[in-house]
Amino acid sequence: MLRFDHLAVSCATLEEGAAAVEAALGLPLVAGGKHAHMGTHNRLLGLGDAYLEVIAIDPSAPAPAWPRWFGLDGFAGAPRLTNWVAACDDLDAALAQAPAGAGVAVDLARGDLRWRMGVPADGQLPYGGAYPALIQWQGPHPARRLPDSGARLARLVVTHPAAESLRKALSGLTDTRVVLEPGPLALRAEIDTPQGRRVLA
Repeated sequence: MLRFDHLAVSCATLEEGAAAVEAALGLPLVAGGKHAHMGTHNRLLGLGDAYLEVIAIDPSAPAPAWPRWFGLDGFAGAPRLTNWVAACDDLDAALAQAPAGAGVAVDLARGDLRWRMGVPADGQLPYGGAYPALIQWQGPHPARRLPDSGARLARLVVTHPAAESLRKALSGLTDTRVVLEPGPLALRAEIDTPQGRRVLA
């Protein structure tokens, strides 16, 4: 079974991405950390049982010998919601049932956080990124450590020309907040904040 875990907003620089998300949601992000394996860094926003991650290439880190996750090596343009992540209890089993290109299991860490994640060889997730990255946490979940921003994910609307095929690929997803619709490839997160509902896309 899969369950919604977090959102990923990609950006050219972490400062630019954080500023864009803070302006869109009217809420401050908190410091995240560095991902040495991928040469990236992030900032975070707690969403109750989930969270939002703003992620960018870390200019102070050496480039890895493999493509970075979320297609960051080829990212250009304004900060935007590019990916989402689904959690599972058995990553190997989930990857075996996932569409081709969902990645191989990689053991990762940041500080005392430990997790395994399906990382595609080319950095690109199936269905143009409409299919989630798969993650298995080993220990505490980051959302439990983040300040309560008062924000909650209301809906994540995932549109794709092959929505029915994507729906079948996500048959193990139990979270009704994720809505699949036919249409041009797009992700739109509707987030309830203390200032009202806001949208990230």
